[in-house]
Amino acid sequence: MARRQTELTEEQWKRIEPLLPQYPMTRAGGRRRSDNRSVLEGVLWVLCTGARWKDLPDDLPSPSTCWRRLQEWDEQGIWDGIWRTFLAELDEQSRLGWEEVFADATFIPAKTGARTSAR
Repeated sequence: MARRQTELTEEQWKRIEPLLPQYPMTRAGGRRRSDNRSVLEGVLWVLCTGARWKDLPDDLPSPSTCWRRLQEWDEQGIWDGIWRTFLAELDEQSRLGWEEVFADATFIPAKTGARTSAR
């Protein structure tokens, strides 16, 4: 069977790796955590294919590992940090057209009811 193509290039990984938390080994022992790159590959595979978590290829960590780490990184603000870092880098390179930026509030829930003056 052919090896699945990875989502991340080496250059991309070198830029993302320092932004992810490192997990030291504990003295208590236990099972070793899956490495961040393979977990990120699993998350990206699901997001890019639209497949179910349980359909992850066998060469990636388990679906529950990828899902838990996705949630953990979200709760720690890791995704926001990655986004801000890359956005700042693009801004430094003058690759963003801020004059074309607009606010899209489709993901913000509307408050029920409006003020009388707004009606």
